[in-house]
Formats: sequence, C-alpha cells, structure tokens
Amino acid sequence: MRQASASWHPSCCVPVIALPACPGTRMHNPFAKEPGVDDSSQRGDYTHYLAQRMAPAIQALTLLAVAAYLLAAGGRALVSYSPVPLWLRLAPTVPLAVLALVTRREKRPMPLSLLALSCVLVLEIGVNLNGVGQAAGQRLVLPGLLLPVASSVIWIGRWDFIAAMILCALGPLPMLLMGVTNGLPIFQYAVYMTIAISVATVLRAFMTRTLFEQYRLEKQLRAQAHTDGLTGLLQRNRFLELARYALDDIYVRRVPAAVLYLDADHFKQLNDTYGHAAGDEVLIKLAGHLRSQMRDSDLIGRIGGEEFVVLLPGVDLHHAQFRAEQLREAMRVVQRPDRPLTISIGIAPCNRPGESIDSLMSRADRAMRQAKLNGRNQVVVDQSGA
Repeated sequence: MRQASASWHPSCCVPVIALPACPGTRMHNPFAKEPGVDDSSQRGDYTHYLAQRMAPAIQALTLLAVAAYLLAAGGRALVSYSPVPLWLRLAPTVPLAVLALVTRREKRPMPLSLLALSCVLVLEIGVNLNGVGQAAGQRLVLPGLLLPVASSVIWIGRWDFIAAMILCALGPLPMLLMGVTNGLPIFQYAVYMTIAISVATVLRAFMTRTLFEQYRLEKQLRAQAHTDGLTGLLQRNRFLELARYALDDIYVRRVPAAVLYLDADHFKQLNDTYGHAAGDEVLIKLAGHLRSQMRDSDLIGRIGGEEFVVLLPGVDLHHAQFRAEQLREAMRVVQRPDRPLTISIGIAPCNRPGESIDSLMSRADRAMRQAKLNGRNQVVVDQSGA
C-alpha cells in the first residue's frame, strides 16, 4: 500500500512522501552528480516542480530577448553599415515575439525546454545576420558570449542545458569564419566562449542544488501537513479532500464502492491501564496491517484517536464484507499487552448516487457503533441505503 502524497489520481492511492537523504553535505560541490529521486514517478514530480519554478524566468528572458535584440539590431543600424537589409536583420524579432507569447501560456517541462532552445536558436541566427559586414576584429559579438551565462539558470534538465551550450558555442561560428585570414579571432572566441560556458555550468550546478533542497523541504512540509505523524496515514482533512475527488470519479464511471469505519476495541482501557506509549505502539501496528491489506487504489485515513476510515473504489457490498472480515482477522495477530487486538468495522455501501463522503462516513460510523453494541470484534453493514 502506498501512502500519502500531494496529489491523487483515481487509479492509485496517494503515497506517503519518501524523502531522499538530505543533500546538505553535497552543496559545496557544484560538479557532483545532479540530485535525483528514488523512482520514475518521483523524478517526474521533480521535473514538473522545476518547470513551475523555471517558467517565470523563461517567460521573462524570452521577453527580454525581444527587447534586447531590437536594441542591438537598431543600434547596429545607427552606427555602421551592413549589406544585409534592415528588415531582414529585424526579422528574428517576429519569431522571438511569438515564442515569448507561447511561453507565457506554457507550464509543461518539455515544451518549456523546447521553447527556450528555440529562442536561443533564433537569437544565434540574429547574431549572424547582424554580424555580416563587420571587420574581422569586430566579430566577437558580445550577445553571443552573453547567452550561455544569461540562460544558465532556466534549463530544466541536463539534456536541454547541454543542447543550449552547444547552440551557444556553434551559433556565431558562421559569422566568424567569413573573411577570416588568420586564426586569431577564432582563438579569441574559443577562449571567451569556454569561459562563458564554464561560468554557466557553475551557475546552473548551484541553482540545481538550491532548487532540489527547496523541493525536498517543500515535500517534507506537505507530508507533515497531510499525514498523521504517528501512523503515516492520511489525516482527516486530507482524507476527506482526496475522497471527494475519488467519489466524483466513482460516480462518473458508475462503479461500486464502499466505506469502512474501523475502531480498535477497548482502546481507552488499554491507554488507562498501560499508558499512551503502549497505545501508540498498537496504533502503529494496526496502521501497518491496514496498509498491508490494502490495494494501491484504496484510500486510508486516521480520523481521530483509534478510529480509521477506508474508501474502497470498485468494490461491491459482498466484496466489501469479505475485505472487512479479512481485516478483522488480520488484526488479531497484533498483540496488545493484555490480549490480541480486535476491531469493530462498519460498512456503508456507496449505493446513493451523489452521496458525499461525510454522509458515507456517518453511515459507516453508525454501523460500527452497532457492531460495538453487538459485542465488538465484528462487521456490521449499514442498511439505511438499501
């Protein structure tokens, strides 16, 4: 059974956040391997987190690229002659403006990276157009050297950063190679571009570490806010929130479902006799056995004290009774200080279209209390919706 996370999907339960080891001891090394996460789903979460954080910077830089290019091309037209018509040198502003507009509406990682790379490519074309006709000694155009550093902090993944640096390094070469009579301009360009890309690499490495640490801390805070600190199960408010999403999907797909309300028998007596530490240990074991009996699609929450609720999507009443009896029997292996643990379970089948999770829980709670009155350690089905 996976536990609580920041989002829910109808086909899976919400997993508890598995936090990676604190990377604080690696922050001093900007060239260490990029931080990662444990599995592909976590890597996907981190990539989308980066996209959300990088999107404003990418949007701002694309707008800045339009303004900077207009200024550079216009300034070149004022101070020197170029064989390339002005309208052609200004033409890159059109795709740059389009890219800036599209970027404002985009939040997904891959499209954002492709848009940013397209912006760099258009700028490099513009650098070459504006460099035509310059004397050999004037061809070390500053924008071409600024691009690696200026764009270093916006790349979401390693692949787009490498692609951008290759574009930045190779982009001005056509302009530099025109009319070259010796290797000095190329050598100077290679030295300056190597320095620029090295600075960009260091900046990106430190930015990546900083964002990963922020990502890790935010996930930790979400886990603490959404999960019960003792059992690791969903807290009441988070369970209710996710259960509402789940029920909406259940009603749309018209599949059966049921809610189980569980309560540990004679739990107050356990706390009063053996102390709260003993009670907490029993609750931890109870929660562990609950998880072991659940599917990925089931949703579990600790409602309060020794009371727990389970939402079973895609389960009819007969199957829900079978699952509840399995749970009841499974709990008997948990040993209290005085006796094996027993639980009472109430079942509320989801047989009223549009019924809220609060109503279902109330019905299941009523059935659980009837199980208590009947002698505890049993399963009772709420019949009010039949």
